[in-house]
Amino acid sequence: MKAAFISTLQCLLSLSTPMEPVTAWPDLEAAQVGRSGPCGYNARVSVDYNQPGDYWGNSVVATYTANDIVEVQWCVDNNGDHGGMFTYGICQNQTLVDLFLTPGYLPTTEEKQAAEDCFLEGELKCTDVSGQTCGYSPDCTSDQACYRNDWFTCNAFNADTNRACQGVDSAALNSCTTTIAGGYTVTKKIKIPDYSSDHTLLRFRWNSYQTAQVYLHCADIAISASGPGSSSSSSTVSTSRTATTSTATKTRTTTASTTCTAATTVSVVFNELVTTTYGENIFITGSISQLSSWSTSSAIALSASSYTSSNPLWTVAIDLPAGTTFEYKLIKKETDGSIIWESDPNRSYTVPTGCSGLTATASATWR
Repeated sequence: MKAAFISTLQCLLSLSTPMEPVTAWPDLEAAQVGRSGPCGYNARVSVDYNQPGDYWGNSVVATYTANDIVEVQWCVDNNGDHGGMFTYGICQNQTLVDLFLTPGYLPTTEEKQAAEDCFLEGELKCTDVSGQTCGYSPDCTSDQACYRNDWFTCNAFNADTNRACQGVDSAALNSCTTTIAGGYTVTKKIKIPDYSSDHTLLRFRWNSYQTAQVYLHCADIAISASGPGSSSSSSTVSTSRTATTSTATKTRTTTASTTCTAATTVSVVFNELVTTTYGENIFITGSISQLSSWSTSSAIALSASSYTSSNPLWTVAIDLPAGTTFEYKLIKKETDGSIIWESDPNRSYTVPTGCSGLTATASATWR
């Protein structure tokens, strides 16, 4: 059995960030994600990973054989785990896929959507692998479109232990490395289709349960014709979208090194789920000066521009010193000026470090 490490999820921004919001739940295939494309678009820093850069696409990072059983693993950061369901896919329209393998070419929105539709048609289903446990999401009911076991599922989002994607493969927190809140692996098996290509893409898609977001990513691979002994070797596909970027990533930057300019500040996006009534507003305050040093009168306001009754999202981006650890809380300001603090304990966060241009996201739910 071959192994593939498909991606590292460092909070919201280490995989390609979707051009949110989208309809991620309960119909897993309803979202028209053509704007983001099968390899993803980072809307926060305006980087399109569907356009191969100088250090991507020159050669494949792994070669599989048709009908191989491949163990696929990704790493999710505890701070960015939104639960939900995920899938993998291979598009067998080589002419279409070649548009995403041509250095310097940026596919059109129509081409991106056509590719995503093709990847959905070529899903590598959980049920393709004999003996693999393929359950139904505990966050989905039998009358909803998400009630299917061909996609892979995370655990119950609001579980007391092993919530969301944690513990899917019985891996503990910190079983893999992330730069924010500690990570854990998510491991499943897929079956490579009966198809051959000297250069194609393995696509990953994760529909979030908590937020109206779909995450997309891909790795460049080759598939040889089936033959005896096709599952005897082992290889690794690393498509981590972190400060240290592998050649498998569709990115326009080189591998991080000591020559990069270290970030002094990092734009941290706070995504907070808070149900409010008309006239209530949400603010953030904390232990550092950038967060008003616990002053409620100078607390920073969050925006409700993406707020809906099903996804009560309040958000704000704040530039914070790289590497700084601090505590913070959310507060509600009522129409009469009174303040309601969320319950203890204080939240804690450490701003990541890395090269200039690094961004991060902190997500939480009011308590």
